[in-house]
Amino acid sequence: MAKINLNKELIRELSELLDETGLCEIEISEGRQSVRVSRQGVSKVSSFGTEDPTTQNNAPPAPILPSVEENTGGNLPGVVTSPMVGTVYLSPKPNDPAFVKEGDNVSEGQSIMIIEAMKVMNPIPAPHSGKVTKILVTDTQSVEFGEPLLVIE
Repeated sequence: MAKINLNKELIRELSELLDETGLCEIEISEGRQSVRVSRQGVSKVSSFGTEDPTTQNNAPPAPILPSVEENTGGNLPGVVTSPMVGTVYLSPKPNDPAFVKEGDNVSEGQSIMIIEAMKVMNPIPAPHSGKVTKILVTDTQSVEFGEPLLVIE
């Protein structure tokens, strides 16, 4: 059995990238080597074809707090931006009422929408309490990392 050469600096960089982007997991590969770093506390290095599926972490990801930028685009304070690339859902299920609508007061931590990324539904909590003054996305809209979602003042 060949010994795997761990690149600890690469693992540290990927871990920092998870923190910066709010992603739950990142995996890169080069040739037959693959490195996966997961926010759930599981980090592993594996070679293709030798990965043991019983060691995968199947726990749901922790809710990700979106970043709040004080000035985005049109100088809107309290803009909540997307912490990931995915599809926005404004309600928990089709035909259910939206989590929030313009004019609603929200509490810190309250779910304001869901972003689906890689078949995982990620609840997006309000980063602070306030009044929803503008919703900048539509249901089932694709969003990019850092894209403005709504404004909470």
